[in-house]
Amino acid sequence: MEVNQTVLRIIKNVETVIRGKRDVIEIALTPLLSGGHLIFQDVPGVGKSTLSEAIARSIDATFSRIQFTSDLLPADIIGITIFNKVTNQFEFKKGPIFANIVLADEINRASPKTQSSLLEAMNEGTVTVDGVTYDLPAPFMVIATENPLEFAGTYPLPESELDRFMISLNMGYPPKHIEKEVIKEKSLHNDVKKLESVATIEEIEMLKKEAAKVYVEDSIIDYIMSIIQKTRESDLIEIGVSTRGGIDLLKAVKSYAFIKGRDFVIPDDVKSIAPFALSHRIVTKSDDKKFAKEIILQTLKEVPVPI
Repeated sequence: MEVNQTVLRIIKNVETVIRGKRDVIEIALTPLLSGGHLIFQDVPGVGKSTLSEAIARSIDATFSRIQFTSDLLPADIIGITIFNKVTNQFEFKKGPIFANIVLADEINRASPKTQSSLLEAMNEGTVTVDGVTYDLPAPFMVIATENPLEFAGTYPLPESELDRFMISLNMGYPPKHIEKEVIKEKSLHNDVKKLESVATIEEIEMLKKEAAKVYVEDSIIDYIMSIIQKTRESDLIEIGVSTRGGIDLLKAVKSYAFIKGRDFVIPDDVKSIAPFALSHRIVTKSDDKKFAKEIILQTLKEVPVPI
């Protein structure tokens, strides 16, 4: 099975503005094809917002960017019911959450109450206002950014909220020669505005259905279960991976295999995705968050790989 041409077009289109980061692009597309969500935990200025918008523009999706601040209210995200004097009726005005791809920029700068307004949307694909439930557009994906260094005026994301994100990703700095080109060419932001779509929303929905059909042997599922169980038994971990984490990991590896051009999952798919799907879901006994990824990588070394 060759790499799906629609997937390849999207990757190449995004690569015109995010250079030298194909591996990051592939992993960022994984939750899109799995019905999941993505959080970037990285330093500012490395292209997180640009990548998010590039994906949205590549698939002709509606895109909204919400700058999370301490004074942001849930109604600013979800919307509000107002009284229309002309019709003499209450009307619901939709908020920016009603988009295919929603960028929650610096999500940890908003209060826990405001952060919680995303939970129903991320879990159910709906929002409820004044007892009325509204469906969000499909596909629907939240891409959040979190600065892991500056904590002044921030509210740490609780474990229950982090567990809603399928993938946690770091952009990292680009290779030196590519970074030089980017600096010379002024700004990536201008380039992303010029991107044209190379796929439709309908095609993305079809890709999601195809990715869901990717074959997974029982031995691979047992392998995933062993990894999860290992995190729960580790002396270095306070809270191991949840059942939701296991479900998300399985969905993610199927989509990743599909992106790689296979209709079946191999152990290397699990090894490639597990650090990004599990590290943000565990609570370590160390205060250093970077230690979580190292624990997952060590766990992968210790768990026998199915043959």
